[in-house]
Amino acid sequence: MRIKIYFLLAAPLIIMQSCSDEKMESKISVTEKKQSSFKLATVQQQQPQFTITLPGELKPFEQVNIYSKVKGFVKKLYVDRGSFVRKGQLLAQLEAPEVGQQYAAIRSSSGTSYQKFLFSKQAYNRLKEAAKKNGAVATIELEKAYAQYLGDSAAYNSSRSQASASGQMQNYLRITAPFSGIITGRFISEGALVGESSVNGEPLFQLSQQSKLRLTVAIPEKQARSLPPDTKAQFTVVDIPDKTFTATLSRNSGALDEASRSLIAEFDLPNTDSELRSGQYAKAKIQLMRSQPTLWVPSASVLQSQAGAFVIKNENGAAKRTPVQTGAVKDSLTEVFGELSAGDRILLKGSEEIKDGTKITGK
Repeated sequence: MRIKIYFLLAAPLIIMQSCSDEKMESKISVTEKKQSSFKLATVQQQQPQFTITLPGELKPFEQVNIYSKVKGFVKKLYVDRGSFVRKGQLLAQLEAPEVGQQYAAIRSSSGTSYQKFLFSKQAYNRLKEAAKKNGAVATIELEKAYAQYLGDSAAYNSSRSQASASGQMQNYLRITAPFSGIITGRFISEGALVGESSVNGEPLFQLSQQSKLRLTVAIPEKQARSLPPDTKAQFTVVDIPDKTFTATLSRNSGALDEASRSLIAEFDLPNTDSELRSGQYAKAKIQLMRSQPTLWVPSASVLQSQAGAFVIKNENGAAKRTPVQTGAVKDSLTEVFGELSAGDRILLKGSEEIKDGTKITGK
């Protein structure tokens, strides 16, 4: 009777042990299956062109604030905001009676100096001719005449310079356009006092050249070295969304902007038909290319954690987390920088659950 009881007690233990063994075998089988299902990818070294989309702004090719160089009152205005002007065109006429009076006085003084100069020159030449005869003219008299001639000559040249400067002041009463463009701002009215003592030194006009524009784009620091000299930008503007415009890179700032940590690039484009306007915001697509080949991996291989981005490298059949910095993205590939080399094998689709040292048997 006791033997039967022992047998019945032992039977459940055998069954439990059997089930436990089956679970362990199943777990091992699943683990092996996971290990064998790893897919690997190869780190590639490439130098592809890649496209980034950035905001931009259209600015006039040239823009200036026009000030008065002399103090005076606005006598006449010939243009207003929105007026198209040609280079050298008269924009406003100023009046300053004291400038005219000063010019007249200097001209008169210059005329007197000229007459003195002519007289001393003729006197010196006559004495010089007479001195050719021995004893006709004392040497001291000839030297005095020559000194007078030099003094009057210097005085005349000085008066000429003053007259020229005063004449230039007269010209400053005429406010003209330094280049062809559009008056985008008029800040004065007729009768206003402008010039040296004008309030806050405000400009008279603002002039912008709209026949040629600059597309300015801030290139992020990561891509600052990837801007070839012949780069073109394809862009659209909000009020003409169905049309794409093209501009060519003309210059860049050469240094990163301290506020935005970006490289300011300028793309010039003609605008003779005035289809575009300065001040418009643009959405620009720019093709970039590194100056030398870099490493690229499938985007799915790059994992993100609190410590940063990393990939899982197959190092002698074992997993090794390798920190990377990501760069550009092109199609399904991501540019990476880190302790990787071309030809290294990495997990195509990694997981944070895969720890360093995990056996990798994938292909």
